[in-house]
Amino acid sequence: MVNHPIIKVEDVTIGFNHKGNTNKVVDKISFELEEGEILGIVGESGSGKTMTALAIMGLLSRDAEVLEGSILFDHKDLLKLKQEELRKINGSMISMIFQEPMTSLNPVITIGHQVEEMLLLHEPGLHSSERKNRILEALQEAGLKEVELLYHKYPHQLSGGMRQRVMIAMAMICNPKVLIADEPTTALDVTIQAKILKLIKKLNKDYGTSVILISHDLGVIKSICKKALVMEGGKIVEQGLVEDIFSNPGKDYTKKLLAAMPTRDKIIVNDEFNKKLVIESDRNPEIEDSEKSEIENDRNSKVEGNRKSEIEDNKKSEIVDKKNAESKVLQNSDDENTILEVKDLDVFYGENTKKIFSKRKLKKVLNKVSLSVKHGEILGIVGESGSGKSTLAKAITGLVKDVSGEIKFKDIKPQMVFQDPYGSLNPAKKVSWILEEPLKLVGGYTKAERKEKVLQILKEVDLEEKYKDRYLSQLSGGQRQRVAIGTALIQNPKFIVLDEPVSALDVTVQAQILELLKKLRAEHDLSYLFISHDLNVIYQMCDRVCVMYQGEIVETAAIDKLFKQPNHPYSKKLLETIV
Repeated sequence: MVNHPIIKVEDVTIGFNHKGNTNKVVDKISFELEEGEILGIVGESGSGKTMTALAIMGLLSRDAEVLEGSILFDHKDLLKLKQEELRKINGSMISMIFQEPMTSLNPVITIGHQVEEMLLLHEPGLHSSERKNRILEALQEAGLKEVELLYHKYPHQLSGGMRQRVMIAMAMICNPKVLIADEPTTALDVTIQAKILKLIKKLNKDYGTSVILISHDLGVIKSICKKALVMEGGKIVEQGLVEDIFSNPGKDYTKKLLAAMPTRDKIIVNDEFNKKLVIESDRNPEIEDSEKSEIENDRNSKVEGNRKSEIEDNKKSEIVDKKNAESKVLQNSDDENTILEVKDLDVFYGENTKKIFSKRKLKKVLNKVSLSVKHGEILGIVGESGSGKSTLAKAITGLVKDVSGEIKFKDIKPQMVFQDPYGSLNPAKKVSWILEEPLKLVGGYTKAERKEKVLQILKEVDLEEKYKDRYLSQLSGGQRQRVAIGTALIQNPKFIVLDEPVSALDVTVQAQILELLKKLRAEHDLSYLFISHDLNVIYQMCDRVCVMYQGEIVETAAIDKLFKQPNHPYSKKLLETIV
């Protein structure tokens, strides 16, 4: 049986209009998506991957347009359809999972009602009870828990990974013929990432849904796609079977991407420490129910006294390990060297109540969290989405008010890089204004000095000078994240909280940003609290690491010790899911 293309892109060119000039961002690309196929699109940030997807959906911004070419879906040119015709197709026939869920979800509408909009628009005949059942089922299939409670929550009450899974549920609820997934697993931890990829494959197999998977993660592309195309500078430089591209790349750019890709069986540490850690094991892409039970049993069987004892034993083991092996952790462990100390931190979030005058209810989301950061140290925080990583970061930087416990700083004022750059930066302002504003707030700079500082920081985060005159909507996801990093770095802080700072970046740019952070640490004597779901990144960057599970730190250890001899069952399962 010969499959026919369900989408055919022919000689498509996309450009931005700026002051009468047209800047081409996609240049004469052509490819086909066959029925029942999963096609991967890979390339660095700014290569045109997302612009191609937005053109298929008819969602290009006002200052962007398709200059030439055609996009055929079921033999209809989508570029020639009216908005009303496109509206009927989008969501029901072609659906898209966007890269940044916080900007795609409405912040003032509950999760349940936002997912319900898809059914109201495309399946209006459903009864309200049937709609709710469909919604709860879709949220569960996307890997979310406590969906009845989640139904009534707002986007800001969810973690980044949970918001992305809500977007996946919205995209899949109408069983579309074509699913365009733009970085669908970028913000997700490794265990949930495996589940989401398995879910996409299941949708493809069970319903024959054709999928365009856009990713900067070559490991994701290799694990799920049969065919792939490689984009650079708005052009397709190579396309074909994934097996052929990975085993025998024909272009230098493809070879460059593959060279920057972390392998499955080894994590390469930066040259500064000149060593490797090799992990060889059969990797299960999911934590099975029995394994989850093991984790829960371990967690629930320990009273607080035992947990404290275990932590103390771990600390003693770390000291012995440091004496017997080369370690990245600073040798000075005196209290005077501690710049941040967190003791028995509890964080609470308010729960919605329907009664106007009822007492506000609080739900504990962090439980007795304790940690410390030494001068010049990088402390990693790792755990699945919803484990409390971002909540911990917000509590440390003073962005959460319902807390108990102690948070002590030593003569420092922390800066923070948020996970979602588009949600944390002002989209109505140009990049130059965004970078200059922190300098205005602290004062002490002339206008000329501020302008010079902006140009300097753009160079440091690998953005050309021309980007200072652009809005965030004109940047790719990776470029936006670099602006966010620049905004924190421009104030020359001594301590930075980095919440998934490279999760949206392709492998080559990710490596550049990590090297930049290492260099800044050495040159300016910085300390970092580094949050990530990517264990490869954690290993490359961090001196010590805390593993979080369901609002608690279940293990703290030197990085080498954790990767070689993890103690907690959850730590072991995280390591087994490294891609």
